Amino acid sequence: MTLRVKVKERLGRKFDEEIRFFKGWMSNTRAVGAIIPTSSITARRMAGVVNPASGLPVLELGPGTGVITKAILETGLPPEKLFAVEFSTDFYNHLVARFSGVNFINGDAFDLDKTLGDLSDATFDSIVSAVPLLNFPMHRRVALIEDLLGRIPVGRPVVQISYGPLSPVVAMPDRYQISHLDFVVRNIPPAQLWTYRRTH
Repeated sequence: MTLRVKVKERLGRKFDEEIRFFKGWMSNTRAVGAIIPTSSITARRMAGVVNPASGLPVLELGPGTGVITKAILETGLPPEKLFAVEFSTDFYNHLVARFSGVNFINGDAFDLDKTLGDLSDATFDSIVSAVPLLNFPMHRRVALIEDLLGRIPVGRPVVQISYGPLSPVVAMPDRYQISHLDFVVRNIPPAQLWTYRRTH
């Protein structure tokens, strides 16, 4: 296969992803936070919090077209150790067809006890979230972060992408610690990455 053909195929796949993402955004702007998929640079930065050597599974929220899913798997995490919750049924069907072995769940990240079912008591190494928190009221954002922090060991991170200048979740120093992980200019729109940790 020539380099030109490879490039053409790669661009074709990227265009297909962006069209699928845009359709998802048009059908449910509340559930999708941006109008095009997360960049691979942003995805790799988010996936960098994962520790495949921990032996624990990883939880991904809002995988969309799978850009972050791919980056998580590239850390060396076995597919069967990745559990990904996607609200959109269209995205979910696409993800199941694209990634063999990953545990995709078509459900609501804001109701994880129901969504995870038998895994509701599982402990995860870390959580990678692309849930569009800015589309929801603050009390729901805080409740979600606190729920997520209860599912990982103390000190391990929840990483969250957002598109505003500040953390999408208000500071609660007695309950969790907020850190700014990165500002990724090479993302449309530019992305802010935040981590949340329990300190005790």
